[in-house]
Amino acid sequence: MASKDTTERPTVRRVAAASLAGNAIEYYDFSIYGLAAALVFPKLFFPESDPFLGTLATFATLAVGYLSRPLGAVIFGHFGDRIGRKPMLVVTLLLMGTVTMLIGLLPTYDQIGVWAAVILVALRLLQGIAFGGEWGGAILMAFEYAPAERRGFFAAVPQVGPATGSILGNAVFLLVTLLPEDQLLSWGWRVPFLLSAVLVVVGLVIRLKIAESPEFSAVKEEGRDVKVPVATVLRQHLRGVLLVAGGFLGFGAFSITVMAYLVNYSTNQLAISPTVMLSATLLAFVIQIPMILLSGHLSDRMGRKPIMIVGSAAAMVAIFAMFWAVGTANAPVIVLGYAIGFGMLYTVAYGAQPALFAESFVPEIRFTGMSLGYQLANVLGSGFTPLIAATLLQTTGNPYSVALFVALLLLVSMFCLVRLSGLAQTARGVRPAPTPAIGAAPTQAAPTEEEVLA
Repeated sequence: MASKDTTERPTVRRVAAASLAGNAIEYYDFSIYGLAAALVFPKLFFPESDPFLGTLATFATLAVGYLSRPLGAVIFGHFGDRIGRKPMLVVTLLLMGTVTMLIGLLPTYDQIGVWAAVILVALRLLQGIAFGGEWGGAILMAFEYAPAERRGFFAAVPQVGPATGSILGNAVFLLVTLLPEDQLLSWGWRVPFLLSAVLVVVGLVIRLKIAESPEFSAVKEEGRDVKVPVATVLRQHLRGVLLVAGGFLGFGAFSITVMAYLVNYSTNQLAISPTVMLSATLLAFVIQIPMILLSGHLSDRMGRKPIMIVGSAAAMVAIFAMFWAVGTANAPVIVLGYAIGFGMLYTVAYGAQPALFAESFVPEIRFTGMSLGYQLANVLGSGFTPLIAATLLQTTGNPYSVALFVALLLLVSMFCLVRLSGLAQTARGVRPAPTPAIGAAPTQAAPTEEEVLA
């Protein structure tokens, strides 16, 4: 008879692959929107604005997708903690894919006027809601299937999704940017959005074949599920939510800065070819894939805390190095800067974060807790950073002011990640109190994280 480890390993790998596939598709959709926002949307949807206002308006639509993420985290987190992880992964993938295709079919300002921008914002809002539920579910399926001593590695597998999806998005957009400008603006930009339909079908086929998370199944069988997960999270686990949000704050700001803001800044202010920037980003994402997995593996071997400290410090160095590289306007230097800064240094802590976030909450409210914290970070760190960056550059005239802003957010993240490492060690002993029925005798509430730490 095969050992337990031998028989379980293919299942864990299959679930991790399914989580990766869906996450990659969702990030493909988000990636192509970010690139389109930087390269073509100002001309297609905000042509009457001056260049600066057009950039702000475009990045505002980008921010809407981040602002709606916490709503998606609450909605899909609720049902993910009540019904199951797997059904939510199917729903979020369908919603994201449908919205992305509709963006590809959207008329432009020249065709329907201001309604083009209004509909774009509405679709972006729905896209953010879908994404708000996707990330947490994908991470949890891999995390909860994995053996305890390998959870850092397997939780890092779906974290490869952003790199994989962004590689696909950048590669497709790189091809369409080779078109003459009139063709790019008339139909070429639509191609990456419409191709999402094919990827969604592939993702659904893979995800429909996996079973529900064993930890969630145990919660249901033992009657430990809670009626209103978000209420329990806010009442008893708010500290964990805030630490997760702070822990990813700087990393979200870093990512959107180099993926969207620097692309826009380099092409519009420094006259660097978009092909150079997309090629540099593409190479960085290729390097990220093994680095993310290595980060998760090392966190299993060395512990989460040292990886978080070293990784946060490495990201602070990287953001200044990347601004310097772009400032040279030298293509090989830019590509090298992205490869080292975004491909390697950024990922040292990034790959190990999902396991740390997940193990900071008990299974009953894990989907809601970690998703809400992570998506709040995306609102504050990713959603507003391009707007703040454009304003800083306009005000100071110095691009390093943007790098300094991101570095300060990374410092906040380092502090929160260290605190979260301590909180995660106690989370297994914390049990949320079930919500009592109306008229029932009050029950003693479970201890909060603050009480456990005290």
